[in-house]
Amino acid sequence: MIDSVFWILLIIVNLFFAITITFLERRNVSASWAWLMVLSFIPIGGFILYIILGQNLSKRRIFTWDKKGYESIDRGIKLQQKHLREGIAPFNTYLTQKYKDLLMMNMTTDHSLYTWNNELEVFTDGRDKFDSLFKDIAAAKKNIHVLYYIIQNDVYGNRLLEALTEKAKEGVEVRLLYDDAGSRRISKKRVKKLIEAGGSAYAFFPGKLPIINLRINFRNHRKIVVIDKEVGYMGGFNVGEEYLGLNPRFGYWRDTHLRIKGNAVNDLQVRFLLDWAQASGEKVPWNDEYFLYTDESEQEGVGLQIVTSGPDSSWTQIKNSYIRMILDAKEYVYIQTPYFIPDDSVLDAIRIASVSGVDVRVMIPNKPDHLFVYWATYSYVGEVLKAGAKVYLYGNGFLHAKTMVIDDSIATVGTANIDVRSFRLNFEVNAIIYHEESSVNLRNTFENDLMECIELTQEVYNNRPLYIRFKESVSRLLSPVL
Repeated sequence: MIDSVFWILLIIVNLFFAITITFLERRNVSASWAWLMVLSFIPIGGFILYIILGQNLSKRRIFTWDKKGYESIDRGIKLQQKHLREGIAPFNTYLTQKYKDLLMMNMTTDHSLYTWNNELEVFTDGRDKFDSLFKDIAAAKKNIHVLYYIIQNDVYGNRLLEALTEKAKEGVEVRLLYDDAGSRRISKKRVKKLIEAGGSAYAFFPGKLPIINLRINFRNHRKIVVIDKEVGYMGGFNVGEEYLGLNPRFGYWRDTHLRIKGNAVNDLQVRFLLDWAQASGEKVPWNDEYFLYTDESEQEGVGLQIVTSGPDSSWTQIKNSYIRMILDAKEYVYIQTPYFIPDDSVLDAIRIASVSGVDVRVMIPNKPDHLFVYWATYSYVGEVLKAGAKVYLYGNGFLHAKTMVIDDSIATVGTANIDVRSFRLNFEVNAIIYHEESSVNLRNTFENDLMECIELTQEVYNNRPLYIRFKESVSRLLSPVL
């Protein structure tokens, strides 16, 4: 009798969630089918997985961002859009005219200003990136704003917290924002010392329980540092020993990160302050204390747009930027990503570019850090191989870079993978680089990485064992919710 009641209740609960997914949440169709399959084939654990992974932010309105700061930005956006349409400086160059549709789209959907007086330094090695970051932190005089998805409780994670604590003791304004799930191992003792020293620290989207955060979705995957409103960092590196190749499981960690000087730092500051206000409840004034606008009228440098996206937005801004860039390519598209689980729109863009004669190359790791994601990736690369694209497996440790380079003209570096989680479920930030020299340098980096790769040919892919095909099939079914 008890067993019968249990199964009846289980069926009712699963039916309730199925109705919610189908009729109330109005999800993406593939994600809806994936969840319906989970509820159908895993009757006991399916609804638990849905509670952990299946929350829909757009309906629940968990987050509220203070948009007042956008008022002044929108005035600048309208002026830039007018100048872009009319071909007035700085939009009268070869690159800005060639990619005016991409520029306009990001201005319209993400309040993304174009800046062109920037200096750019690219890091592909963790030691170089952290040496530079700690040097800039040590030199800080006024304020340090730090946002990371992962800060580990190890030598480098604790070194960061100690460096921030020392600056707070010196009277420097320090704000630290970390994702509660990604940084679950962060040293709470050292965070407390930072606060006691006069700094501020908050966890993004904390869980209800003190130790375990069951909210797997809607994580802040951004990595942003802004120092004295003059220097900004963003890209793929988190903070921990593995990002310097010190974890035997991964070996050498190959990533890409940017150090930026120029007006684009203001755009990183905007993103940080919006996220900070949401997590802390503190309404930080948007004034000259945090923003340094220099006259760009006669300056030349690297053209940048800082583009962000997240489940709080109705637009998938970074994904749309990827699609626009791919479809604009005439010669080549070089992609590096640790996870390759594109939705239909991105997959179609890659295939269209490839069958149109564009040299499309996709580089992924040759070792997994998440098994389901890895086998789903393996499934999707088969689709681009059929279209004539080339796929390379990086073998010198773990590839974590999220980069795309187009035609020696434009590129993007950031936090967003080519997967549904980055497109719809996480908060991400990318820099789009409108600069030929920088794009050529990133293309050269890609080609150097090819020396550490094995090409996955169509013949090798077709001859993979049956058990691998089975893993791919199962993982691909779950790909919309991975």
